[in-house]
Amino acid sequence: MFEEKDLVMEARHVTRRFPAPHGRTLTACNDVSLKFFRGKTLGLIGESGCGKSTFMRSLVALDRPSEGEILFRGKDVTRMRGEELRQTRQHIQMVFQNPGGSFNPKMRIRDIICEPLLNFGRIDPTQKDEVARKYLELVELPGEFAGRYPHNMSGGQQQRIAIARAIALEPELVIMDEATCALDVSVQKTIIELVVKLQREKNIAIGFIAHDLGLIQSFAHQIAVMYLGNIVEILPGGQVEQARHPYSRALLGAIFDLNMDFHKKIESIDSEIPSPLDVPPGCPFRNRCEHCREICARVRPTLRQLGADHLAACHLLEE
Repeated sequence: MFEEKDLVMEARHVTRRFPAPHGRTLTACNDVSLKFFRGKTLGLIGESGCGKSTFMRSLVALDRPSEGEILFRGKDVTRMRGEELRQTRQHIQMVFQNPGGSFNPKMRIRDIICEPLLNFGRIDPTQKDEVARKYLELVELPGEFAGRYPHNMSGGQQQRIAIARAIALEPELVIMDEATCALDVSVQKTIIELVVKLQREKNIAIGFIAHDLGLIQSFAHQIAVMYLGNIVEILPGGQVEQARHPYSRALLGAIFDLNMDFHKKIESIDSEIPSPLDVPPGCPFRNRCEHCREICARVRPTLRQLGADHLAACHLLEE
């Protein structure tokens, strides 16, 4: 399913630490290794504060990891500086959670979409209106929207404009940071359908951050589950029901679906997630896991192969 010849970017053992008060350290990402493939979507899921956005921001060089490397076309992005980094940015774009916050409110839509193209000398200023109309129509918006301002647009329309701006440079990888979570369910569906359509047409690799496992499994080719900065499971998007890690199973059990068995009790994780400043030794999930054993308190489990493209980090699975 995933071929090395289609590999666009690879993160190897990425760790990001932040200094905290009283000499403490907050580890937002801990030894994260993930791959992004051309024409495929990797969904990264987990609770708020688990390190998803911090990791993805490292991929687009908006943050630098404390350890590890991020390879794009065989070169480590974390070591790039100056013009080399600027040129690389055009191949790795990002769509933010709040599109309105990433727009200059004084710029018209044509200027917002065409700004990246002008920055890299891809178009002439006289082409702005024509190019903006082209990309607006590509994301299924009327071309005449080019003359509007962001505040004249709905949330769904703003997100489409953000996507248009991101794909205007024909990038190889697009990172989407919870790009649909603030939208109505019906609008979410249309945005996801648009993303899938554009991916097929342009063969783009996509990294999609989400809270909703039910949403991400509907279109992601691969899913990585993160807990307290650690990747605890990686599995094919179409095989979510085969998740084995206790945390992944808990997320799976929390999915609300019209076809679910309403007579079955919904299992929940009653305890609170630990502070990232005070991650317990051993397995990071052990204080919320009903299957915790003595070894879980001492040794942090590592990802082990469970099947084709399926890995999980749990001592229970080693037996």
